[in-house]
Parts: sequence; structure tokens; C-alpha cells
Amino acid sequence: MYTNYADKALSGDGLSPADMRAVLQTPDRDILPLLHAAFQVRHHHFGRKVHIHVLMNAKSGLCPEDCAYCSQSSISTATIDKYPLRPAREIVDAARQARENGAYRYCIVTSGRAPTDRELDALTDTVRQIKREVDIDICCCLGLLTAESAQRLKNAGVDRVNHNLNTSQAHTPNIVSTHTYRDRVETLYNIQKAGLETCSGGIIGMGETHADIIDMAVSLRDLGVNSIPVNFLHPIAGTPLSDHNALTPHDCLRALCLFRFVNPSTEIRVAGGREKNLRSLQPLALYPANSLFMEGYLTTGGLDVEATHRMIADLGFEIERDDPRADSSQHLHCFGAARH
Repeated sequence: MYTNYADKALSGDGLSPADMRAVLQTPDRDILPLLHAAFQVRHHHFGRKVHIHVLMNAKSGLCPEDCAYCSQSSISTATIDKYPLRPAREIVDAARQARENGAYRYCIVTSGRAPTDRELDALTDTVRQIKREVDIDICCCLGLLTAESAQRLKNAGVDRVNHNLNTSQAHTPNIVSTHTYRDRVETLYNIQKAGLETCSGGIIGMGETHADIIDMAVSLRDLGVNSIPVNFLHPIAGTPLSDHNALTPHDCLRALCLFRFVNPSTEIRVAGGREKNLRSLQPLALYPANSLFMEGYLTTGGLDVEATHRMIADLGFEIERDDPRADSSQHLHCFGAARH
């Protein structure tokens, strides 16, 4: 049964709506066979390589948006650091440190609805400086972007821009009122029109249904994004979703497997909330996912450099530092889950 999902994903036939629902309803006792099937797809496209990403919270808090999950939003009372755009030297030095620690991509993130012209000027100058000094891919996450703003980032040397859908179109009004789902899609179109790679994913655990998760996975496939970060809600005191703690580690693994089957050749990153929600099952996330964040997120901590490297090595995987595509001829290695 589970191998059939891998066969459909690899053949290009794709999973049916019934298959997708079944993935999210997989019994806990069958989580290893499900992961084994997802790994067949992951290995075909990425081998045993793992992309490490490091986030820089370059501007924190002070956001006018009302996203219910976010500690930086206008309606949050969470205790976090709040500061304007960091100096260029701090951002450049952190990029160099990320590369030395094995990161393939460095992600510069700013809070706010959209970057101001002054912020774009500063950020594009900083990106040019990083490109001169550090051999690392750069992703920026700056909120809503016009076509002109996206082109300015492209001209500065940015490789990829992140802008998450976050959830399904139907569930979006339950999470945010200050922008629409369509606003987010329009930003992704602007990113693509500028010739930039697109990174877009979502957050699992915000009260959505299985239908919402499936809708998000399919929408990201149809949008043709290059990278999908799958986040799991980390409830933060002072935010409207602070009491949402319904996820289990198996829920997270089922969602990752679904995203892999639906988006077989897309980079899938196990992202925010990994440590809190997967707990001791963190390593298993890399059977469907081929990428992860290291050293924490925007306002929450995460696994440090040494522990991240050790986890990857203990799995028999290896850090991808240069070539964005793995050699799929490598010997297939998995944990021997039974075929169904």
C-alpha cells in the first residue's frame, strides 16, 4: 500500500485525493512503512544529501500585521526582542559564520508588511557585500513584494525569496485579516517574474483540517515553487494561538510525507517548530525532507551546530554544501521498513 504512493509520485501519475487523505490518516503503527515510501521519493531526487539553512532575524517585531501565530505581530503581547534593521556588518558576519558551520543557504528575514525603499536599499547593498565576501546562497523573506521590489532583489544577487502561503485559502481568514491569500500568491508571482527562485510553505497545527493541509500541498505544487518549508506551530504565550498544542510527532511526519509525495522533486525543509513538536523523532523528518534549519528560528531557539551535524551523520546522511542536486546513483540506505 505505502510503496504504491512512492510509485505514483515517481511515475508522475501523482496521488489521488483519496490517497492524500489516506496518508494523513495513516495509523501510528504504520509510520515507518510510510516514511520508507517517502524516502524512496526523496532518495530518487536528492540521495542522502541534506541542505542546511540558517536564519538571520534582521529586523524583529514592530509588525502591523495581525497573524495569529506570530510573536512579532501587532496583536502579540509576547516578550521578544524588537529592533530595526541590523547593521550590514552584523548581517555579513553572520552569513560568513553560517557558511563555516555548513550552511548551504543563508536566509535574511525582516518583520513587517513590506520593506520600505530605505530598507530595500540597505538590504540590497548588504546582499552585494555578502556575495563579494561569502560563498553562500542567499534567500530573503521581506513580506509582500511588488514586481519592482523583487527585481531589485534579483539585481542585487539574491538567489531565492521566501513568502509562505502559511495555510489554505479557506483557512487564511481564520489566521490573518490584514492581508489576503491572494496577496501572498501575487507576491509569489512577482518573485517568479523577476527570475528568482521561490520558497513557500506553511504552518501545520493552526486548527486547520486535513483538507486544508492537502490544499496547501497541492497549491504549492501548482505554483511551481522551488522550496517548501514545512513549519509546525510553536505556540507562544501572548499570541492568539498560544493554546494550540494538538500536534503529535506522528502528525508532523505524516504531513511531511504528504508534501514529499505531492511535490516529489521539490526541496522540502523541516522548519519551525521541529524541535518542539517532533521531539525525539526529529531525525525521522529527514526521510521525507532533504533540508532543515539549524540554530533556531526568528524568536524561538533550535538545535545547535554540533547537534545538527551529529544528527545528520548518525542517520548516514551527509551535508550538501555546494551542488544543489544530489547524485541519485548513491547506494540506497534506509531503516528497513517493511514493504506494503
